[in-house]
Amino acid sequence: MNANVRELRLRATDTEKITINLGFVDLGQIDLLVQEGFYSNRTDFIRTAIRNQLDRHSDVTKQSVARNNVELGLRRFTRADLEQAQAAGQKLEIRVLGLASIADDVSPALARAAIGSIQVLGALHASPAIKTALADRIR
Repeated sequence: MNANVRELRLRATDTEKITINLGFVDLGQIDLLVQEGFYSNRTDFIRTAIRNQLDRHSDVTKQSVARNNVELGLRRFTRADLEQAQAAGQKLEIRVLGLASIADDVSPALARAAIGSIQVLGALHASPAIKTALADRIR
């Protein structure tokens, strides 16, 4: 595994907020389970349900990651990484399942020169200027 890739473990600062819509009956059932002490709150129930589904499909996920040559976890791209690719005349094809992060000191011009495409299943953390510069390369 690449030295820049770490297994992603969720901490309060390593989460992404999402919004979901639930029917009133489903929401009521969740609230009942929380009230009965099975879960500490709605979020605890939803995270547990998601983790259970991810565990159920873990073999398919692993096979897909291997088949599609995707890096799993957290991948940070520094200015030095991009400068090295640019100096070698290469364009990075970034494929990450988890979190891809482009350092704050990377200029939009360097990002365009060094990155050919970005496909992130999860979250991409980069400055608004970088995201704008790479808009046509982000899938």
